[in-house]
Amino acid sequence: MKDSFPEKNMSENTENPDNPHSQWSLETLAVRAGQTRSQFNEHSESLYLTSSFVFDNAAQAAARFSGAEEGMVYARFTNPTVSMMQTRLAALEGAEACVATASGMAAILATVMALMNSGEHIVSSRSIFGATQQLFGTILARFGIETTFVDSTDSAAFAAALRPNTRLLFIETPSNPLTEVFDIAALAAVARAAGVLLVVDNCFCSPALQQPLALGADLIIHSATKYLDGQGRVLGGAVCGPKTLTDEVFKFLRTAGPTISPFNAWIILKGMETLALRMKQQSANALELAQWLEQQPQVARVYYPGLPSHPQHALAMKQQASGGAIVSFEVKGEREAAWRIVDHCRLLSITANLGDTKTTITHPASTTHGRISPEARAASGIKEGLLRIAVGLESPRDLAADIARGLKG
Repeated sequence: MKDSFPEKNMSENTENPDNPHSQWSLETLAVRAGQTRSQFNEHSESLYLTSSFVFDNAAQAAARFSGAEEGMVYARFTNPTVSMMQTRLAALEGAEACVATASGMAAILATVMALMNSGEHIVSSRSIFGATQQLFGTILARFGIETTFVDSTDSAAFAAALRPNTRLLFIETPSNPLTEVFDIAALAAVARAAGVLLVVDNCFCSPALQQPLALGADLIIHSATKYLDGQGRVLGGAVCGPKTLTDEVFKFLRTAGPTISPFNAWIILKGMETLALRMKQQSANALELAQWLEQQPQVARVYYPGLPSHPQHALAMKQQASGGAIVSFEVKGEREAAWRIVDHCRLLSITANLGDTKTTITHPASTTHGRISPEARAASGIKEGLLRIAVGLESPRDLAADIARGLKG
């Protein structure tokens, strides 16, 4: 694992000379970026729990509603706490702007609804979260938006799937749950050549380990529920990128209302303060656990980008700061053997969430990807013996001992 974060976060950002935070490192941005203080000059970021905001007069109300004057209007689309969260995350991603949403899935939906029309087309990796597969393959299809799922990480396969009406390329990298790594720069070149947008779900890495915009992506999706919060407390999502695109997402959010609550935004805002520390340690723990799993005779295969055995290891080490904190593995014996490991866990939490300081374990075929068809699961490479572990801050030795109980039966 690399000892430092990507150079982009460790050196001066010369691309944004007007940004007062342009010379700050990622660790500093995570603590300081975006904070605004009230007349009370509080040290910690404030939580503004209010549904609406008062105007000085009728003219100001009209100006605020029309957008002629900047300022808070109504909490469905403006709130000071939410604004601080958005500014901080944009700074971490090197983005011009950020729009926060109620969840990661709300962020994906808002992006598609804001930027696409009926009759247009998405090219997506098949190796994505089960709910995203459901959204693309079932729900959006009812409204005339068709999706082609690509089974390969090869950028040429994405290029071959393009149509004249394609609007978006969509990937998760690393993917959920097999940790497949996609070449963001190569896919960005494919997208630019075709005049389409590249959207990257950066949930597994977070900006502490990977900056897709710097590699050519147009938009970043986050489930802030995961590593940005970091302690499994609240739901949240975000879309980061240039204002020309995020403004369209904001317009959809203002009308349709997939809005994050100020309380959730405050929790995520505070969670980002420790993001760099958590990701560095959790990644180190994950690497140690993955190395141990590779040595177990009951394990058929380990999926972890930080291992030399991973098919895209070299690429992962090029575009990520480390292998990340997600380890998946196939156990010999299919579902029965996999469930035995889960059922014998006394330390690992049996839950499908990830990004927590507490390590979690889940059986994707019956949980996160349980609602998609068996054929779709097979096409995605999700077998009955597959388990996904989101490694937390506990001792890797203790985690290994907990898993070993189930491996031995």
